[in-house]
Parts: sequence; structure tokens; C-alpha cells
Amino acid sequence: MKKIDVCFTGILLMLAAVITQAQEAWSFQECLDYAMENNIRIKQQQLSTQYSENLLSQAKHERLPNLNGSLSNNLNFGRSLTYDNTYQNVNSSQVNGYLSTDITLWNGSILSNTIRQREFDLHAAMQDLQKTRDDIALNIAASYLEILFAEELTWIAESQIEVTSQQIERTVKLVDAGSLAHGSLLEIEAQLAREELQLVNEQNRVQLAYLNLFQLLELPVEKSFIIEKPKLPEIKANMSLVNSYDTFKHATLARPEIKAAQLRVESARMQLEVAKGNRFPALSFGANYYNLYNNKYADIMGESISFRDQLSNNQRYAMGFSLNIPIFNRFQVKSGISNASLQIADYEYQLQSARNLLRKDIEQAYMNALAALNRYLSGEKAVKSTEEAFRYTEEKFNVGMVNMVEYNQSKNYLTVARSELLQAKYEYIFRAKILDFYNGVPIEL
Repeated sequence: MKKIDVCFTGILLMLAAVITQAQEAWSFQECLDYAMENNIRIKQQQLSTQYSENLLSQAKHERLPNLNGSLSNNLNFGRSLTYDNTYQNVNSSQVNGYLSTDITLWNGSILSNTIRQREFDLHAAMQDLQKTRDDIALNIAASYLEILFAEELTWIAESQIEVTSQQIERTVKLVDAGSLAHGSLLEIEAQLAREELQLVNEQNRVQLAYLNLFQLLELPVEKSFIIEKPKLPEIKANMSLVNSYDTFKHATLARPEIKAAQLRVESARMQLEVAKGNRFPALSFGANYYNLYNNKYADIMGESISFRDQLSNNQRYAMGFSLNIPIFNRFQVKSGISNASLQIADYEYQLQSARNLLRKDIEQAYMNALAALNRYLSGEKAVKSTEEAFRYTEEKFNVGMVNMVEYNQSKNYLTVARSELLQAKYEYIFRAKILDFYNGVPIEL
């Protein structure tokens, strides 16, 4: 277990060294642009979209006539009928050629309905691609804010160490002067050691937040960067949020996951029409061409017929219409229609589930944002009062009116208050960004 911890700490330290050495600073938009080009999930969804494009293209091509040909060479041995109506042992070589084409004229509108179904499938895949991009954007925003949050916690830890270091200097003078016992110095030095450990933990949190962002971007280690510090919105007591119901109404009309679910319902309805089309006759037109050459063919005079003459004499053409009438196909058509109807019902349930999930996410984001705003406003007051309390305790500690335990307790209260204020701040910013996002506002930091 210790070896694992050592290795993990080593990885974090190497990552920290790479980030520290990196001179380039990336904005949130640069992170977003890089992810749109390199994230594996997005690339996979792009492949799925291209696959749907191919299916649509093939459905359109099904309206075209086909053209197929064949060429065969046969070696014949044994007795065969000759030009003078007698049988002889003749070895011959025969070449046969064949071309055929046919085109569907009507098949119960299966071709046209299949094209419409593939169009719905393609548009649904495009909406899935947009949903994937949106998810990545939200995850990047969360990681970006997590880095900022972790860095501010680091600054708090550093400021605490600075205060404790200054207090140690004062305590040393008081101990040397005989105003304080040596134990007080040992206690505050122990407090400094704990704060230095907390600083290391906060620094590790920063590196883990960077690692998470790099993985979202599919970023090679050699391209590591530091993030730019954006100007975050100021949180005020009179800030208001768009209510969750209005946000939901807008989102149901704009969100790609809802559009994709609606398009799949339409696709299933077209599949039902395709299944119904199998009950109707199918009319097609076809034509073919046939020819052959045999090296032993001869005329009545016994002279071999030339290749050119054989091609002229042996060619045959045929064309005509074909009507395929379904009479009984082991209830396959009936089963296909029933299954298509069931598929419509299933996609309608999926659409309703998507709407329910969207409403749940929006309501949760709204309640979390509202709660974070209230925590932040309360936290501001708590930090101010705690700072005053700590300043008063510190003054009393310097004159020996409170002991080290009371001093450290007051200091820890201040650290907790500042940390909770930061947490509420970044929680509110992220949830508010989610609500803006659902209202059609692009994510910006």
C-alpha cells in the first residue's frame, strides 16, 4: 500500500513539475475548442453520424437501376452434335457473356418511406453529436472551475501558513523574554506542520483537477498548460435566477436530446409505413443481354464461324415487367407491422423519459444554485465576523490572555468559513451556468 502511495505521489509531483514549467496559458474557450477537435467521445459520435449519412445515401440510391454482368469460360469434352447432324467426339471451349438490369417502379412506397426514415435517423444522430459536445462543454466548465476553486484553497492555506509563521516569530520573542512557556512555541510549531500538510493536500488537489481537465481534452502530457484566470461574475444579494419552469419550457424546444428523441419517434413511424408497404405488390422493370462464343461452331459447309459472326448471330435481348404479389409469407408482414408499432411506443416512452430527466436536471440545478447563493451570502457575513473574532483572539493571545488551543481553534474557524464561502461561490457559478446553458446561452468563463 505504501508503494502505491509513493508512486501516486510521484505521478502528481511530475505532473506538477510539467504544469509549473509550462508557459502557455489556455482560456476556457481554447480548452473548449481543443476538446471539440480531439475528444474521443465526440469523434465516436461523428463516426455514428457519418454512418447514418451513408445509410441515407444508400436509401436514395435504391431508386436507381442496377447493372450486373457475368462472363464464364467452359471447356467441353465428349460427344456433341456437329453441323452435319452427326455425333462426334469434340473438345471445345465456350465463352458466355451476360448483362442484366432492373429497376423498381413501385413497391408500396417502401423506397420513399425508407428515405424519410433514414433522414430522421441522420438528424437524430446529428442531435446526439450536439448533445455529446454539450456534455463535454459542461464537464470542461466544471473541471475549469474546480481548478480555480482548488487554487484559491491553496492560497488560503498559504496565507494561514504566513500568519502562523509570523506568530511563531512573536512567540519565540515572548518565550525568550519569559512571557510564555516553551510549550506554547511547540504547540504553534505543531500547528504550522499541520498547515503545511494541508497546503500539500491542496496542491495535490490542484494537480488532480488539472489531470481531470487534461483527460477530458485527450491532451498529451507534453502539451500541458496552465489555465487563465477569468473574471468571474460578482455575486450580489439582489441576484435572481430564471425559474425552473420557464427554463424547462425553453429547453424542451431547444435541447438536442429532446430533438433526437422526437426524431426517433418519427423514424419509427416511417418504419411502420415501410412494414405496411410489404402488403402491396411490387412492380419492376428488367432487361438483359446474352451472347456466347464457341471455338468449334461451324456452318453447314464445315467451316469455322468467326468470333465476330458468332457474336452477331448468338446475341439475345430480353426485357419486361415483373409484378410480385405477396399472398402468404408465414405472417412475416403482420409481425413486421406489429413490431414497428411496438417500436413507436418504445421511442415515445424514451421521449417522455428524456423530458422527465431534463426537468429533473433543471430543477436540481435551480435548487442547487439557489441554495449556493444563500450559502454564499451567509458565508460572506460569517467570514467577516470570523475574521473580526480571530483578530480579537490574536490580540488577546499576544498578551497572554488566551492559550494556544483557543488561538488555533479561532484560526481554524476562519479557515473553514473561508473554504465554505469559496465552495458556495463556485457551486453557484457552475449551477447558474448550467441554467443559462439550458436557456440557450453559450457557456463562457
